[in-house]
Amino acid sequence: MVSPPARYLSRLHGVREKMRAASLDALVISHPPNICYLTGFSGSAGLILLTETRCLLIADFRYAAAARALVESDQQLEDAIAVVVPPGSYDETLLDLLKESGACRIGVEAAWMPVNRFNRLSASLAASTSPTGSSSSATLVPTERIVEKGRLIKDQDEVATLREAARRLAAVSVEAPRLAREGRTELEVAGDIDVALRRHGFERPAFETIVASGPNSARPHARPGGRVLEPGDWVLLDFGGVYDGYCVDLSRTVQLGRPDLEFRRIFDAVAEAQRAAIAAVRPGVAAGAVDAAAREVLGRRGLADAFGHGTGHGLGLEVHEEPRIGRPLEGIEDILLAPGMVFTVEPGAYLEGIGGVRIEDDVLVTDMGCEVLTAAGRS
Repeated sequence: MVSPPARYLSRLHGVREKMRAASLDALVISHPPNICYLTGFSGSAGLILLTETRCLLIADFRYAAAARALVESDQQLEDAIAVVVPPGSYDETLLDLLKESGACRIGVEAAWMPVNRFNRLSASLAASTSPTGSSSSATLVPTERIVEKGRLIKDQDEVATLREAARRLAAVSVEAPRLAREGRTELEVAGDIDVALRRHGFERPAFETIVASGPNSARPHARPGGRVLEPGDWVLLDFGGVYDGYCVDLSRTVQLGRPDLEFRRIFDAVAEAQRAAIAAVRPGVAAGAVDAAAREVLGRRGLADAFGHGTGHGLGLEVHEEPRIGRPLEGIEDILLAPGMVFTVEPGAYLEGIGGVRIEDDVLVTDMGCEVLTAAGRS
């Protein structure tokens, strides 16, 4: 395993290489998961100002002690990262640091910086003067996925964490169907699943646990409510957890009582679609091809119109991150799978007024194909 300080230094080096390729003098990183990825700092607010020679972690009074303790825990980190506590607002401090740096082309995360903040910072930079007394030539440059491109491929430490998290989630998945019993409400079942997640070592649920029964199961992201589970209900259970900062996600669908022919028909079709999608996962394959493999099965089974969402999403510091496993989007290049990518495979079929089935597992792309991380029963 790579030591945490070496891991963060390597990640910072990788981002600086991308900055040079984009002719950026500085990069402002504002998305909390990206800040955590580069420094280990996990506060809910903060900024990084990264230049060729400096990494400034801006953290307010609430997080200053934790940020300093993180950096001072290792000499390599202390040499590479400096903590700055803003005396006023984040933006005022950022502007002062940008002026001090002399940076001209300053990258910002276009996906995460609000337009009003971008405009305000741009106007302030334009109105400022350079050290020579002339108008500043500093310009904000929208960038796309500079940090996220690095996050796509998990290193050996991340893989080990996700593998352990998936093992624990698979254990929860063995318990969850037994919690879905006649006479209980969806909310009661969801609450018990959340308790099970804690009992198995998760810090918190990765998202609001989904328990959707009867006709509610035909809504892919139904929220649990007061509906009482009844005999014959199809029950969709979708839950995930955060373990050591990393997210895993899993879905199972059961029918209360003896499965009827219609449930078995839909369940078997979705299970076959998932097997086909997982079989398509290997290095060099386009993410869209994995989605297409699932759709081909469901289309052949007469369920093409019953599958309206993507086949999967990336997992890591966020429960939804790259790669996106779905139909290619116009104007956006489809991602080619590579070893170290981790994502869900979760085809589903939903029949309005009757119910829905989704089967979801987490997979790791390996040199030869893929490894299913959530190895637990699906029927």
